[in-house]
Amino acid sequence: MLPPVNLRPSFNITRSSHVRLTVADLAESRNFYVKALGLVVSDEDERTCYLRGLAEACHHSLVLELDEEGAGSCRRIGFRVFFDEDLDLAYAWFRERGLPAEWVDVPYQGRTLHVSDPIGTPLELCAHMETRPRLHIDFERYKGAHAQRLDHYQIFAPDTFELCAFYSELGFRNSEYLEHGDKLLGAFMYRKGTCLDLAIVENTGPALHHFAYTVSESHDIFTACDWAGILGYGDGVERGPGRHGPGGMLFVYLRDPDGHRVEVFNSHYQTIDTEIEPVRWDAASLSTNARWGLPALEKWYFEASPFVGTPQIPPAELPKPMSLERFLLEQPLP
Repeated sequence: MLPPVNLRPSFNITRSSHVRLTVADLAESRNFYVKALGLVVSDEDERTCYLRGLAEACHHSLVLELDEEGAGSCRRIGFRVFFDEDLDLAYAWFRERGLPAEWVDVPYQGRTLHVSDPIGTPLELCAHMETRPRLHIDFERYKGAHAQRLDHYQIFAPDTFELCAFYSELGFRNSEYLEHGDKLLGAFMYRKGTCLDLAIVENTGPALHHFAYTVSESHDIFTACDWAGILGYGDGVERGPGRHGPGGMLFVYLRDPDGHRVEVFNSHYQTIDTEIEPVRWDAASLSTNARWGLPALEKWYFEASPFVGTPQIPPAELPKPMSLERFLLEQPLP
């Protein structure tokens, strides 16, 4: 059921890199990501804040941009390519297919290319970024959940198979996938040799469901929840702590001051070797928990950050997940 993968793509995307979000109150959002997640500020001015994880040497993995009227949207998700020449190859590749491709100047990055996938997801490609010292052993600097590095994004798409085929042509492989009958509902795709850089789930899109940071210890996940509560965002602890069925990692999903969803989780397995087959999950028997835990709230399945200026397309059939609300309604009376 999965589309074929091009293991020698025209240009080399290496990993998920950075995400750009719009926020209504820069100080409030900065406070959330520094105190609850433990991210480090690399640079900032009155309208933009650049943050990175403790183990990250590159200048930023999260960019917060002040936009009082358009807050709560995502401007772009970023990927790194290996060489500058990959950017030139990417420019030609997207243009040949009638997809947008535009050179832009971006602070703290080398040559940067803005492109869009077939459903309009705005992407940002760069080969180089300024660096700062890693702080992963500067324990006196630790705050919140001690987030280490950006790991992946999950986006909504109106047709999972079609978008999975597009990214498969760019060399993305599947670690796991979610099917119901003969329909592909979720694709968990990677480039960097772990099980995820980009997850695609069928729903109204394009939209950013969440982005995720790794932590070193399971108790860091609870620390993120504690600090969310201390900062007044206890109701934003939306799902978890729990353990995922796909992947098996421990996780929690938080909503930031503008409603953006961020996951904190304790990493996952390697998938570098080509003989490893993707794992199939049956949507009819999976709530995305592993053996224990209740289903997520309905809003977790449907709410997402829109991309700035990008129209959304509904799928042919809206998903009908087993939400917590539906689960409770279907329980027999005592």
